[in-house]
Order: sequence, then structure tokens, then C-alpha cells
Amino acid sequence: MKTQIVDALIINEGRSFIGSVLIDGNLISSVREGFGASSVQQPSVNCINARGKWLLPGVIDDQVHFREPGLTRKGDIASESRAAVAGGVTTFMDMPNTIPQTTTIEALEWKFQRAATVSVANYSFFFGGTNNNAGLISQLDRKRTPGIKLFLGSSTGNMLVDKEEALRQFFGETELLIAVHAEKEDIIRKNTEEAIARFGEDLDISFHPLIRSAEACYASASEAVALAKELGTRLHLFHLSTERELALLDQGPLSERKITGEVCVHHLWFCDDDYRHFGNRIKWNPSIKTKADREALRKAVNDHTITNVATDHAPHLITEKAGTCLTAASGGPLVQHSLLAMLAMMSEGIFTKEKVVEKMAHHPADLYKIDRRGYIREGYYADLVLIDPEQPVKVTKDNLFYKCGWSPFEGFIFPHSVWKTFVNGNEIYSEGEIVNNFIGMEIGYL
Repeated sequence: MKTQIVDALIINEGRSFIGSVLIDGNLISSVREGFGASSVQQPSVNCINARGKWLLPGVIDDQVHFREPGLTRKGDIASESRAAVAGGVTTFMDMPNTIPQTTTIEALEWKFQRAATVSVANYSFFFGGTNNNAGLISQLDRKRTPGIKLFLGSSTGNMLVDKEEALRQFFGETELLIAVHAEKEDIIRKNTEEAIARFGEDLDISFHPLIRSAEACYASASEAVALAKELGTRLHLFHLSTERELALLDQGPLSERKITGEVCVHHLWFCDDDYRHFGNRIKWNPSIKTKADREALRKAVNDHTITNVATDHAPHLITEKAGTCLTAASGGPLVQHSLLAMLAMMSEGIFTKEKVVEKMAHHPADLYKIDRRGYIREGYYADLVLIDPEQPVKVTKDNLFYKCGWSPFEGFIFPHSVWKTFVNGNEIYSEGEIVNNFIGMEIGYL
């Protein structure tokens, strides 16, 4: 059956216009401007009246931790893909720090096979680099793998890559994108030792951005950029958190940049003033830093310095978020609310609707050269999100899809809501419910 979405405000490629989209199977068959544009009056066509709604291309999140295999008490591909679709995220790229780690070809293939049976969103998986597995990079398929993830500072899963020989091999012997978590381990260790010496080990959350400091981020990121420039590497800096790091990024057309960077929603939304209210719930690595850093990151989204916006969705049980600055788990669930958070910031005048779509759909598709996704275009996959701009939604435990069962946004009222989400032309989510269990597709790369 065909589906036609009629009279929506279509937000796409820097424009907003009233129009209609016809879906035929997995693909967008036509895009027409105007009210009632080319309305199809046939029994075989499912017509959705979207007057008053906004139609966006589905969000592509290039950094999530769906916790499978090995950490499924926190989340799994089935549960977190449903949370993603409920938030308008139709494609995700999962990180390698699971148990076992995705650092072998066999472990990578297992994830693809698992997603092919349980994920309602489209999917892809990063390969994880270690000090000892650079010899495997020649076996990676560029048309299936978004890139190689390197932890240049220890984080959840302890996949620290710190041997220069391994780094030079990863940076110099592949055309795949290298994506890095950049924090300087020896600076973090020094800051930790000094804080404990002065204040003891019972450090509260306010110490987190002092220990995992701006200096630690910049030192690691600048070393990665220097090596990438020396060896001609395509380098992407994940979850930028400081103003200073922005100077490391290339400028100009996205297709010509070799050094790019993303920002995560929590670094755009929160600042260190918020630790007093939210405590460990907003403990992430890299840490949330100053209001000045947040404002610089927001500006960098608007002026094209930052390529894309992601989540670093990393669910933990709420019990694992308890403890001191040193012992509480770092990370939190975000994928269900990332688009709504960006649209809330749009309502405050921080971003435009068009900018949100550019950074969450268009640019991720362009950055990774994804096959026919990220835009509302004829012949592209029908990954689409309908937003109700007049229906606020309050975040409560009852409407969370996260397996971990909590959100840092609990109690907040977003001014918009996700009305419907389509994945490959299939209506998966509607008005608060997962309405069918069609399985998403493995995405391809050009």
C-alpha cells in the first residue's frame, strides 16, 4: 500500500513549505508543494492529513551505546531502537564498548545479525580500535562500516588506545573515517590525584568538570588533529565540550573537510550550573562544562563550525548513577528526547527549524556518505518524522521507552511532540505507541 502525507509543513534543505509526500514501498515516490498537492484519491492509498504538523527527515544519530551484547540490564538493541523511533530517530550508529567489545570482525558481524532481527530503526555499527587490532582494518567493508572508533581517554569499557605505533597504523592505513573520544588520560589522572589529596575521595559531582577538564579535552584532541594532518586522515571528533576545541576543526564545505566535529545535545542544553540540581544524572564523559563553553558550542552549530548533533545515548541503571564524582557511572539516556530538546531550543530562538534538520539529518548523511537517507527527496528512503508543534509533552517515567527507566528530562515539558515516525516507509510510532514491529534496515555507504 502507498501512503500519502498531505498538507504538512515540510522542513527540508533549508526551506519550510506546505506540501505532500507520497510513499511507495520503502521509498519517497514524490514531493509536491501546495495544499492538497497532487492528492491521491484511491482506496489503495493511505492518506494522512498532516495539516498543522511539521514533516522532517528522520534523525540520524551517529553515536549511541545500545548496550548489547553484555550490558543488557541497561538497554538492548530492541528497547533502545524503540526509544529512538519514539523520538524521531530513524537511524543509529552504535559504539563498540560492549561485552565483548566490537573489536573483531566476528563481534561486528554479530551485532549486524542481531539488529537484523530486533531493531525497529535503521542501524550501523562502528568497529572499535585497540592497541592490538589495527591489523584487522583491511578486512572492514567501507560500504557497511561508518568508521573506526578510538578512545583516546579511558571511558566506559576501558578501550584506551595509547600506543603510538597502533595510533599511527589506524590513522595512516585506512580511508575509513576515524572517530575519537578525546580526553588526555594523564591530565585526568593528575587532576584526580590532586583533588583527592586536597579534599579526600568523597568528591561530589562539582569536581567532575575540574577532573575531566577542558585542558584534558583540548590536549588530546589537538594531538589527534596533528597526527591526522600529518597522515592525511579523515578525523571526526565526537562530543566536543569546550570552546577551545572548536579552533581545531576545518572550515569550508563539508565535502572538503577532513577534520570535523560533533556536539551532543547535553552539551548544548546543560552547563556546570546545572550540577547543583541534577547531580550525577548529568554526569557524562566528556563532562558538561561552563556556560561560556555551552554558548560557544551553540554558536558553532549555527555558523557551520560543528557538522552534526548527536546524543552519546548511554543508559545506566539509576542505581549505577549513585555515588561520588569518581564512582558514579558516566552517561545517560537521551535518544528519545534529542529532537524534542533541539526543537525546544529552537523555540527559545537558539536555533531555527531548518538548522535542527540540517544538523540532525542532512549533515550526518553527508558526513558519512549514507545511501539515500537524511533528506526528503524523491527516490530516497522514506525515513520521516511528523512533529505536532501544538501538543506539548511532559516527560514522565510512564512515557519512557528506555529500558533503564529514567531520564534527566523527567518533569520537563517539551513544547512539541513526535506525532508519527516512519522507517523505510513503515509507520512504526504513532501518538505515544509503537504501532508495528517492522525491522529496520542496515544502512549503506556510498
